[in-house]
Amino acid sequence: MTARAAVILAAGQGTRMKSKTPKVLHKVGGRALLDHMIDTVAAIGCERIVVVVGTHSPEVRAQAAGRLGEAAVAVQETPLGTAHAVLAAKAALADFDGDVLITYADAPLLRPDDLQPLFDLRGAGADIALIAFEPVDPLRYGRVIRGAEGEVLRIVEAADATPEEATVRTCNAGMMVADRAALFGWLARVKDDNAKREFYLTDVVGLAAADDRLVLAHVAPEASVMGCDTPLQLSQAEAVFQQRRRDQFLAEGVAMLAPETAHFSWDTKIAAGAQIEQFVVFAPGVTVETGAVIRAFSHLEGAVVREGALIGPYARLRPGADIGEEAHIGNFVEVKKVAVGKGAKANHLSYLGDGTVGPGANIGAGTIFCNYDGFDKWDTHIGAGAFVGSNSSLVAPVAIGAGAYTGSGSVITQDVAADALALERGVQAEKPGWAARFRERKLAERAARGKK
Repeated sequence: MTARAAVILAAGQGTRMKSKTPKVLHKVGGRALLDHMIDTVAAIGCERIVVVVGTHSPEVRAQAAGRLGEAAVAVQETPLGTAHAVLAAKAALADFDGDVLITYADAPLLRPDDLQPLFDLRGAGADIALIAFEPVDPLRYGRVIRGAEGEVLRIVEAADATPEEATVRTCNAGMMVADRAALFGWLARVKDDNAKREFYLTDVVGLAAADDRLVLAHVAPEASVMGCDTPLQLSQAEAVFQQRRRDQFLAEGVAMLAPETAHFSWDTKIAAGAQIEQFVVFAPGVTVETGAVIRAFSHLEGAVVREGALIGPYARLRPGADIGEEAHIGNFVEVKKVAVGKGAKANHLSYLGDGTVGPGANIGAGTIFCNYDGFDKWDTHIGAGAFVGSNSSLVAPVAIGAGAYTGSGSVITQDVAADALALERGVQAEKPGWAARFRERKLAERAARGKK
């Protein structure tokens, strides 16, 4: 197979996003647009990846270098158009021999299956293979002008199209593949004689056709190639991404009572046989095993839910939560960086932060792991079969032994031995008749003020 490389264009300023966050660092499915594209081109077999960035976005450069290394970053010093941007990657690919894929960082819905036809066309003899699409509204897209045999003759940008060319429905998506040496040869000949005075990447198509080279187009669905230039388009891409994930999980055997209300991330893993109720959010880093039930209005992030566990409703699992088999984490319980053992239960109104809960332990309503002293975090460890009474405050670092009990309302500051009962309460005092005398006095005061 011919070697493959990719040039990802990420130098645009993204002014229409109207955000301090660079456009390609906005997220779909909890992952930056740039990272989606890096994942996609890597999955299609691109052994070399170069990201072209602008001088205005050091954050984008840092993101690309963090993924691929500094050698994979090329800088477009002055924004003079897309052809000029690709030329910025020339030095990074000087020693590469093979096909180069050019794509854009703001197309998070593009999948390897959408790109494979380009390499297939190259293998079948096309000198340039590009992706076209037929948008519902082609107004702002470059038109793909084809000959009688379907070959692509040129691409005309919307601003330069004649009235006749503007009627063409097939538009350029921006992704193309060509041999490296031929590609940079054509790029060197591109001129800026157009309405915007920019060097257009699309002009290489006309140059190749003029050289009697074969240019072919693969027509892809609009949803696969859509870019994210505005908050509206970002939300539209998110909607498509979510529907794809829902369809995938349903096909794999995940039960969902109201699929349209579940929200997934790019790396969510849910096994067949799990059940997801309404309005559940899966932030990045979640794994759910078979037989688990995630009840309504729960939020999970960076967590593992083991086989047969029950979560929610209204539960929050934060990073590091590891919920054991058949364990229960109930309504308004928050778990952070705690491993909960098999069959353990925390069914109501509790905060479990930093530590462990042993198998079969029961955490009463209102229990708090007091894990933070204002400077450092400390662990709380609950032994197997322990019973923590309601409204207990466990001041870490502290350990409750296996089978131990803590009395309701206790503030536990010291370790509790296995099978012991720990109580920490003031002495209850009772004043006979006090309540009746209090009511009598208050009613008399109210009557004196003329109130009923």
